[in-house]
Amino acid sequence: MLGRYLDNVRKFSPLIHNITNYVTVNDVANALLACGASPIMADEPDDAVEITAICNGLNINIGTLNSRTIESMFKSGRIASELGRALLLDPVGAGASSLRTNTALDLLKQIKFDVIRGNASEIKTLAMGSGTTHGVDADKADSVNDDNLAFMIDFVKDFAKSSGCIIALTGAIDLVSDSSRCFVIRNGKPEMGRITGTGCQLSGIMTAFVAANHDHKLEACAACVCMMGLAGEIAFTRLQDGEGNSTYRNKIIDALYNMDAKTLNEGAKYEVR
Repeated sequence: MLGRYLDNVRKFSPLIHNITNYVTVNDVANALLACGASPIMADEPDDAVEITAICNGLNINIGTLNSRTIESMFKSGRIASELGRALLLDPVGAGASSLRTNTALDLLKQIKFDVIRGNASEIKTLAMGSGTTHGVDADKADSVNDDNLAFMIDFVKDFAKSSGCIIALTGAIDLVSDSSRCFVIRNGKPEMGRITGTGCQLSGIMTAFVAANHDHKLEACAACVCMMGLAGEIAFTRLQDGEGNSTYRNKIIDALYNMDAKTLNEGAKYEVR
């Protein structure tokens, strides 16, 4: 059952370094605290390397790039890899600009990540850069739905194999896969897409789940995705008349804070293919 992986996060309270999107940095920190982990943020290159060395995991999010943060990402990523820390790449906006796309692809070439977490467009961009998706088939990778589910499961398995990473492709239907197994997850609410930062939060807490469950990384990532989606479901039921996306954001973090293994086990909606 997936709840055990949440228990391990709360038990070990991993320290997670986030070089992340400044639009959502506070929400990432609060989501990590809500799950029982500890956040720290540093993006000055010299500082970031030292901080990475004392942490259990590194979350790299390319949502707001500049020359300083790019340097920090590469230097910190190498240190984290050398020390065997949990490593996650969130390729925010890959495909939208050359800088984002090339930075993400270069990071993948130079650093061994445990997990790549992104939406279908971002994952498709990286997969095409590594030669996984070609021609007409590339159009099928624009989203995940019941009509293309079988294709997309094969797609993420293939990309997991070629990249050597767990692939967490999130959207209306979430896919979390290594080269042999794929968790198909149906937790969440469409309204979560109206809040800035739910994906960034997910990447931060997923890094903590990997750090606390390093021998079961695939299951830990799936548990994290289920937990975030379930928190969105629970929070939505608690909205009152007149409350909107700002309140919803806070209620999602509250739902993460109050989540326990029993709730996650009972509320997780997934199958393994």
